[in-house]
Amino acid sequence: MAIDPRLLGYLNRALAHEMAAVQQYMAQSRLCDMWEMSEHCAHFRQDVIEELEHVESLMAALLKLGTAPNSTQLPPVRLGRSLEEMIGIDRVLEVEAIRLYEEAAAYCARVRDFAHHALFDKILRDELQHLDELDKMSAALPDTERRYA
Repeated sequence: MAIDPRLLGYLNRALAHEMAAVQQYMAQSRLCDMWEMSEHCAHFRQDVIEELEHVESLMAALLKLGTAPNSTQLPPVRLGRSLEEMIGIDRVLEVEAIRLYEEAAAYCARVRDFAHHALFDKILRDELQHLDELDKMSAALPDTERRYA
């Protein structure tokens, strides 16, 4: 059975994106810990766990296709100098993910690949929830939490 090269491309792009998100959220969690912002540290740690679940699902999909996962080109981590700046950076990351998953899900629907459509759609819903959480965090930021490293 031939593997759809576009599907493979979407899966590997998604994997790279999720690995980059794990790296970014982990670094931001550590930074919030250094700033003694335990609530935000915990939030970013939870994001790491959720993004790792996405990584696991995407790797499983690639392995089922008989393809080794490939996400060797990760973008650099962007930390931000304040919590407000980190949330803005993360918002951009989540919007990029949403666009990727919308495109991937639409493609899978077009070619009637319902299994991969369901995978991309599930991750899309998670990313939309992450975006909503970031927007709520941003709106709730008091001036005292807009610290600089």
